[in-house]
Amino acid sequence: MWDAINGAWLEIRGFGPGRKSRDEIARFLRLVQESSLRYDGSAYRTMLRNDAFWFSRLGVYMERSDNTARILDVKYHLLLPAQQHVGGPLDYFQWAAILRTVSALTSYRWVYRDSVKPWLVADLLILNNQMPRSLASCYENLVRNLDLIGQAYGRQGLAQRQARAIRARLESSRMEEIFQAGLHEFITEFIADNNRLGTTITQQYLL
Repeated sequence: MWDAINGAWLEIRGFGPGRKSRDEIARFLRLVQESSLRYDGSAYRTMLRNDAFWFSRLGVYMERSDNTARILDVKYHLLLPAQQHVGGPLDYFQWAAILRTVSALTSYRWVYRDSVKPWLVADLLILNNQMPRSLASCYENLVRNLDLIGQAYGRQGLAQRQARAIRARLESSRMEEIFQAGLHEFITEFIADNNRLGTTITQQYLL
């Protein structure tokens, strides 16, 4: 794990400051992606399954769910120019780009066997438990790891209750209802709840 971090740091320093060409930016982003995968693979395959591992997994799933939610929110509000028709060619390619960003385009086609549609993209990334980057999948894992920590420490508390409440809300949600009430509002509430859970975990176990 240390080797993965240190190697990435040395390679990133090689880029230096200043403007970069399109190819250099693409190479930099590939480096970040590959370095992240090396670190995560090292951690997942080598760490003892104890509290250090479970806390590291909490960080992974909390950050992943936050990033997925923010990516969806940015697309929904900012990426589509006002003069473009929702559902038009630009909209299609932007939603497809969102799926590529989270490595989910192939999964989308496998699950829905349909053209890219905003409500199906949101369904995959919010409610589909089979999709590793979805909010539902992240909270399934958060609840599991918090329960393991609770068993190891001999106590559970508010953190477990908050995580289960968020998971239950995701399980009971339907995409039609989310869009009717407002995707932005749903995501904003989720991000706030996710941040509160992080604070609760810190206060319950780390202070």
